[in-house]
Amino acid sequence: MSFQSRSIFFLFFSLFISSTFASESDHKYQRDDPVNLWVNKVGPYNNPQETYNYYSLPFCHPSSTSAAAHKWGGLGEVLGGNELIDSQIEIKFLRNVEKTVFCQMVLDDAKVKQFKHAIENNYWFEFFMDDLPLWGYVGELHPDKHSDNGKHVLYTHKNIIVKYNNDQIIHVNLTQDVPKPLEAGKHLDLTYSVKWVPTNITFGRRFDVYLDYPFFEHQIHWFSIFNSFMMVIFLTGLVSMILMRTLRNDYAKYAREDDDLESLERDVSEESGWKLVHGDVFRPPRYLVIISAVVGTGAQLALLVLLVILLAIIGMLYIGRGAIVTTFIVCYALTSFISGYVSGGMYSRNGGKSWIKSMILTASLFPFMCFGIGFALNTIAIFYGSLAAIPFGTMVVVFVIWAFISFPLALLGTVVGRNWSGAPNNPCRVKTIPRPIPEKKWYLTPSVVSLMGGLLPFGSIFIEMYFVFTSFWNYKVNFSTMTSFNYEVPFICWFCHNSYSCLYQEK
Repeated sequence: MSFQSRSIFFLFFSLFISSTFASESDHKYQRDDPVNLWVNKVGPYNNPQETYNYYSLPFCHPSSTSAAAHKWGGLGEVLGGNELIDSQIEIKFLRNVEKTVFCQMVLDDAKVKQFKHAIENNYWFEFFMDDLPLWGYVGELHPDKHSDNGKHVLYTHKNIIVKYNNDQIIHVNLTQDVPKPLEAGKHLDLTYSVKWVPTNITFGRRFDVYLDYPFFEHQIHWFSIFNSFMMVIFLTGLVSMILMRTLRNDYAKYAREDDDLESLERDVSEESGWKLVHGDVFRPPRYLVIISAVVGTGAQLALLVLLVILLAIIGMLYIGRGAIVTTFIVCYALTSFISGYVSGGMYSRNGGKSWIKSMILTASLFPFMCFGIGFALNTIAIFYGSLAAIPFGTMVVVFVIWAFISFPLALLGTVVGRNWSGAPNNPCRVKTIPRPIPEKKWYLTPSVVSLMGGLLPFGSIFIEMYFVFTSFWNYKVNFSTMTSFNYEVPFICWFCHNSYSCLYQEK
């Protein structure tokens, strides 16, 4: 491999893996070292996927926003719709800042209209300091006797409390006050203050606050969960055992090649059910290429979910922005061999001949479906100017991952599956002439049977998993919806529309 090839490979490898398994720096500061406060996005609370650039609202800035530094993360962070811009607010390590004006804003009719729209829709914002997030509301709506719509107020002061341990930042806490009414022609001074507080919490445990659970009393019903899983396993095993004991002799009888088919048909003339069509049960399906591709993709996705869950348990993917998305993309590309292997084996066992079509469809079915849906959603996001819009360069990177990693592995898996697991192993022989099957009534058609047959299992599993997930994660912070912007208060403050200073209580 040439030096240029090695350089390109290392560049792509570091781009995909850095946000998951590495940190940008050691996060260590000396006294009076500058600490950047990054502004990220803003959007309505009730629709957390609708996010915009922080400066899409007419917030003032210490200097020109075009000259402000941007911080670009890994692939997952870009796909997650993050765009970090330096707020240019002067913050220095271990240097307290009293109430200080960082910029002045003059309100006009257009700005007032924008801020009122944001307040009425409960717009929240997100900041980052030393990779620690801070959340808050843009403003709130106060009751007003003289107005049916209430009074719109904008928070103009941000109080930042930073906890540190030696030379590292551990916690960052944001509170807001000094609400000012929105009136055209009014001058507003946007202020901030910073207070540094020592703590004994180590740097390695600074993200434990997101998983802290003493705020709510919760009880995980371990007995119910264990009982449900054991019941499912027991019933599955019991049904499987009964079926295998019942079908073993039938399989052996139908698989014997020395029996005359006519005598065999006479023996089963009094039978019913699947035995009447045992010679057609394992006949290749009509759309073999599509079915093989779907089965192979399903096997890959099942392995992908299991692998990401294991990586999340072993590592700490919740720390890095976009780390889980990056892990999903990388793991999907690396597990494409499984989809090709399963699809190729199934296609070969059923006597498929169109190998090129099967390989291409298996490798491109799920990615192109995602690309199509993503393209439609991306067009809408671009039209509305949302941060959820994926940049063209990121789309090219994702396509390159698929074209040079996922696609070749899927093709290789198809070839290996065809040669290693492509021998037919059907328990019953397939007759040359298909048996005519009479038309079924409407309630026995495959669509109705699939719907009604899956309705009850889906309902029971959905209810059970709802209680399981509620027991496990109901009290945790949801990083995707930003359900808390204050680390030291009960998370319920996020749902309070009054001044949240009344809820600011230390544990």
